Amino acid sequence: MSNRIHPTAVLGPEVELGDNNVIGPFTVIQGPVVIGDDNFIASHVSIGGAAEVHGHIYGPSWDEALGEGGITIGDRNILKEFVTVNTGWQDRTIIGNDTMLMGKAHLGHDAHVGDRVTISCAVLVGGHTVIEDDATVGLGAALHQRLTIGAASMTGMQAAVTRDVPPFTIAMGAPARPTRLNMFRLDKLGVGPANHEPLAAIVLGEETDLDLIDAELRGPVRAWLDRRERA
Repeated sequence: MSNRIHPTAVLGPEVELGDNNVIGPFTVIQGPVVIGDDNFIASHVSIGGAAEVHGHIYGPSWDEALGEGGITIGDRNILKEFVTVNTGWQDRTIIGNDTMLMGKAHLGHDAHVGDRVTISCAVLVGGHTVIEDDATVGLGAALHQRLTIGAASMTGMQAAVTRDVPPFTIAMGAPARPTRLNMFRLDKLGVGPANHEPLAAIVLGEETDLDLIDAELRGPVRAWLDRRERA
């Protein structure tokens, strides 16, 4: 199946597209970029703009190959108007599958965004930040570089995030702090009430015994405990 690309969109020489993608008016995609299938990319989106790093190569990558780290975008994603996604610098910038970036969101260089993530309007994501699966970032939040936003977490609107957000929690404020479990997402994921108290004790307290929670929760929680120990 072919792609639908508006005639005013500009695609550079190192852009690879899958099938059934929609690319709107005045969007610019600068390679190297690999885009999968069934993505909707609205008007005035910029994908592949050079990383905002001193000493980075700047040039007309809409016309010529620059050979930088690049961007990988999976399948069934939605990028709304005026979204910007910077190319990777030390690694690739990655967006997984079934993720939405709402209007005017910015994704910095080398950021990794998982599956089923929602990044709301005007969110600023610093370089090298990781947003794990099923996370939601609220309107106008600012995420400092090199953070991890845990799986199935919720970051509140206009939060100033300066440290990692634990998985399955809600973090709010400036600076943002985790306050409670993200019950809405836990319910959507089918996590039963028997897990709530021990999960809260681990991600919001000092408990470290992962045997207290179901096996499917342990991966992201273990990764968060490891990061906390290294910090």
